[in-house]
Amino acid sequence: MNRQPVILIDKEVPFLEGVFDNRAVVRLMKGAEITATDIGDADALIIRTRTECVPRTLEGSRVSFIGSATIGTDHIDTGYCTSHGIEVANAPGCNAGAVMQYVFTALAGWSGKKGRSLSGMTMGIIGVGNVGRRVAELARMLGFRVLLNDPPRAAAEGPHNFSDLPQILSLSDIVTLHVPLTADTFAMAGDSFFRKMKDGACFINTSRGAVVNEEALRKHAPRLGGVILDVWNNEPDIDERTLGVTDIATPHIAGYSLEGKRNASQTVVRAMAHHFRWEDLYDFSIKLPVPDFVPEHLLFKDCFPIFVEDSKLRSSPNQFESWRSGYTFRREWTREQFNQLPQCLLHKI
Repeated sequence: MNRQPVILIDKEVPFLEGVFDNRAVVRLMKGAEITATDIGDADALIIRTRTECVPRTLEGSRVSFIGSATIGTDHIDTGYCTSHGIEVANAPGCNAGAVMQYVFTALAGWSGKKGRSLSGMTMGIIGVGNVGRRVAELARMLGFRVLLNDPPRAAAEGPHNFSDLPQILSLSDIVTLHVPLTADTFAMAGDSFFRKMKDGACFINTSRGAVVNEEALRKHAPRLGGVILDVWNNEPDIDERTLGVTDIATPHIAGYSLEGKRNASQTVVRAMAHHFRWEDLYDFSIKLPVPDFVPEHLLFKDCFPIFVEDSKLRSSPNQFESWRSGYTFRREWTREQFNQLPQCLLHKI
């Protein structure tokens, strides 16, 4: 390519200012506002989940590379891209630490709100990929009994480390979803799913909104002990009836840590560098400032004040997208802080 490529970037993807200077023409837009017309003269895209890359938006364009600064690609028609020579890169696992932090911060908040001890509880983890593995690791460190459900992994590795779904639902005090959105997982948490959950159990979804049938969730919520949702059907136009049955509700920010965003941006820039053969960016890295000190006993509260985000969303659910885009990326626990978590006496928070 003799001319400089045109790169269309979702302006909410951080750490990219100046990265492509002198090598590309950069255009910034809000991800949700990017249309086929905008994509038409672009050679490459850096996007998030708010931009759909499907035949109606890609057809006739000269796009040869799509970098999604996200863990999944359900907003991209990867089959179409493969057949049309479009390289797709994403960042699996980039925010695993952030989502793990969200799950246990939310549980700490839920247990305090309900006056329930987490000690001795069984956690059922559905989907044991990058995020689910991290959740399981900390759950075991904190003394939870852990049950795992992941049919693809069970088929590949053998069933001995996994439980089937009915067993998970009937035995778990906490059920947390960490599955990708596929034809198999769409609306998987429906009437039968919730009917099989224990009375008083807590349900958490930080994966994708569409894996839950919200009508079924609302129906069974009075029997459950807690509902924690970060993802929703029809975002950003969420159903306030579903919001009303939650104990903790946030605007799809479980993965929004500074570290997670750094990881995602590094990954897509490196992939794009290889695509365009920009060798000086092959090892592109972003240095973050040292996080503020947080006392050991406040690691489940001060690192992520989750009820601040809950309060914002409840006050104005119609501003879902504004709360999400305006969120200040939090810091994840450092390795030292992570190792201190068992001493935080989580069951007393």
